[in-house]
Amino acid sequence: MDKLEQVFTHAERLLERLEALVPPTRRALCWDDAIAFRWRRDTGEGYLEPVRHPHRIRLQSLRNIEQQVAEIDRNTRQFLAGLPANNVLLWGSRGTGKSSLIKALLNEYAEQGLREIQVEGHDLVDLPQIMEPIHDRTERFILFCDDLSFEAGDPSYKALKAALDGSLTATPDNLLIYATSNRRHLLPEYLSENEAARNIDGEIHHGEAVEEKISLSERFGLWLSFYPFNQENYLDICFSWLAELGVTINKPEAVRQAALCFALARGSRSGRVAWQFARDWAGRQYLREKEKI
Repeated sequence: MDKLEQVFTHAERLLERLEALVPPTRRALCWDDAIAFRWRRDTGEGYLEPVRHPHRIRLQSLRNIEQQVAEIDRNTRQFLAGLPANNVLLWGSRGTGKSSLIKALLNEYAEQGLREIQVEGHDLVDLPQIMEPIHDRTERFILFCDDLSFEAGDPSYKALKAALDGSLTATPDNLLIYATSNRRHLLPEYLSENEAARNIDGEIHHGEAVEEKISLSERFGLWLSFYPFNQENYLDICFSWLAELGVTINKPEAVRQAALCFALARGSRSGRVAWQFARDWAGRQYLREKEKI
């Protein structure tokens, strides 16, 4: 009897180990579960995961990028109306609102059928698999690729290039790709590559390495450039966020000096730093008031 119990015990342990290796059974994706989705990989298998709590930032909260907002908003409205629209590359300085702008579009137009799917750069090789179930949907999808950058020979680079324009399989009519990057051409650029450029009858012909890098960014029909904020732009964003957080400002000059010191400590006057300052200042003010009670 003792030996039989040992056999059962060993069998149970073996089953526990096997269960740990088997991926959990997932419920079939219901598109009505969320307005945003994230592409995930688990034990080699890719799947769409609903984002239960998407970022609630609004377009009107974005300051000092009015031209960029107007351009991408127009392009998105064309897309939602079933009219021709372009894939968009948002490139430029960090913390200037590139990603926030794409998130804000979802909140603005979700009720009109806009949906977003976020895909990490290293998962772009799965683009055909991601796009396949979208073809027959009535919703309009933005494939959101944040902070893109590639290295030479990266397979994800080729996959994105084919999806934008060049694959035998057509991209769904109800899908656009919106990507953000700190690099205009998405790949590192080297001085030595420009040495291969030639001047023919006054026209510059780039070398093969440069042509390859330009070829991807050129497949985005709309480029939006984001530049560093100057001091007044930065302060304007700080005061705007403080207002949204409900902070009463009795001494604006003190807030101004504190915001500048905050930016100086971080070596940046970006919109992201302005948001961090506003949260810090608001938290300090509310904590003082709470402790006085």
